[in-house]
Amino acid sequence: MQRIAIKTSRRTELVDITRRIQEVVQQSGVKSGICVVYVPHTTAACTVNENADPDVARDILATLADLIPESGNYRHIEGNADSHIKATWCGQSETLIIEDGRIQLGRWQGIFFCEFDGPRSREVWVKVVPTG
Repeated sequence: MQRIAIKTSRRTELVDITRRIQEVVQQSGVKSGICVVYVPHTTAACTVNENADPDVARDILATLADLIPESGNYRHIEGNADSHIKATWCGQSETLIIEDGRIQLGRWQGIFFCEFDGPRSREVWVKVVPTG
């Protein structure tokens, strides 16, 4: 397993980590397999979505803020209940296919680290598993 350090700069942001994940896959030498990307934090997540137009990431964050506002009738006293809910909604892991030593993504897709309680120092764990 490889650990990738991420330093976020805002309370909420989507950080494109596609290149860094691909580097882990290439270093592994695996030509065919799966790559599991896992976020070991309760107020952060990961997702696969469009990385060609930065407005998509902004729209995702704006919609999540509308659906799950920062302040609400939450019981969690630390003031980041919305961050926990957003992380649950988006999920902590993605499983990706590896063929010919490369992650298989659609034309416009990228892998994003989703920060919902930053800025912070975070980690993403990456496990590359050969399948044949």
